[in-house]
Parts: sequence; structure tokens; C-alpha cells
Amino acid sequence: MCGIVGVISNPYNANKAGVPTLLEGLHRLEYRGYDSAGIAIIDDSQQLNRRRSVGKIAELEGKLTDNPLAGHIGIAHTRWATHGPPTEINAHPHIAADNIALVCNGIIENYDELRIEQQARGIFCESQTDTEVLVKQIHLHMLDGMNLIAAVKTTIGELQGAFAIGILCAAEPHRLIGARRGSPLVVGLGDTASYLASDMAA
Repeated sequence: MCGIVGVISNPYNANKAGVPTLLEGLHRLEYRGYDSAGIAIIDDSQQLNRRRSVGKIAELEGKLTDNPLAGHIGIAHTRWATHGPPTEINAHPHIAADNIALVCNGIIENYDELRIEQQARGIFCESQTDTEVLVKQIHLHMLDGMNLIAAVKTTIGELQGAFAIGILCAAEPHRLIGARRGSPLVVGLGDTASYLASDMAA
């Protein structure tokens, strides 16, 4: 099983609590079982930054201590390896063009067909996962002139399988996108922040 956490808070809040909030959410999902974890944050300069690790969340926390991240919007994930072994390169979030980050729970049944189509257009995945294909597909649609929302909706329409996803785009740092089909994803709306999670506990 896997876990998704996402947060977007007021960018003018001096307390950039994105990373602590995401880590707390991941800890609350540890009961699900996982073999890697990762986090992506958009910083105040609209740069998309990512840290990933194999093993327990403590390993990810160590990386964040050595190389901190800060920002008001982010997504995080715990992964249980299905497509590809538990390696850092297979850990979520996956990124396209240093601009879009995506986490996913579920199985994309037609990811191989999408990967072949992407390769024909010169778009290649680094990982062995089905998830990276999704973020590359969104990127491909944006290259064709779609805006972010249209690219996400078009990609979802092309997918076969059950999934829940969380998406960030550095070019739109005010927007946290979630979508689901057959897999759980909950939304929490607050006065100072809003949240995505694959479980009420997070």
C-alpha cells in the first residue's frame, strides 16, 4: 500500500510549515507499509525541489536535515514497490521538466502503451514505475499547448486502472491538484491551509 499527503497554505505566512506538515502526515500513514518515501516542495522562488529515500521516513528526515526544504505548497508519498524495485529513482514524487511533480497510489494498467507513445515523441522515463508515465503525459499535453488543468484532465481520461494522484506545478504555485478513480483521496479545507491525503488519519 502507499500513502499520499499534500498541503497548500497561505504563501504570506511567515511560518512555512509545509515540510513539517507533510512529514507528520507521512508518519500517520506508516501503518500502511512502505519501502521508500519522498517529498516535493515549491519554494518562494517558484523552484520545484525534491528529496527521496529508500527505507523508513527517518531516512527522508535525515536528508531534509542535511539539505532542508521550505515552502507553502508540497506533496509527499510513501511507496510500496510494485512496478520496479524499492530504489530512490523509483520513489515518488516523480517530476517532469523540473516543473511538474506527481504522486500516485494505485495501478495504471496501460502505462506501457503510454510510455511507448511518449518515447516516439522523445519523452523518456528514468524510473521503472507506472507513475512517472503520468507526469510525463501531463508534461506532453502542456507542450502541445494545454494549460495545467486541461493537461491533467486529458491525461486522466487516457488512463486505465484505479488511482489517486496529487500534483504540483512550479509555474502555478497557488494550486494543489488531486484526482481519484477507485482509490481513496480525501480533501481537508482549513482557514490557513488545505490538504490532500489518501487517509483521514493523515
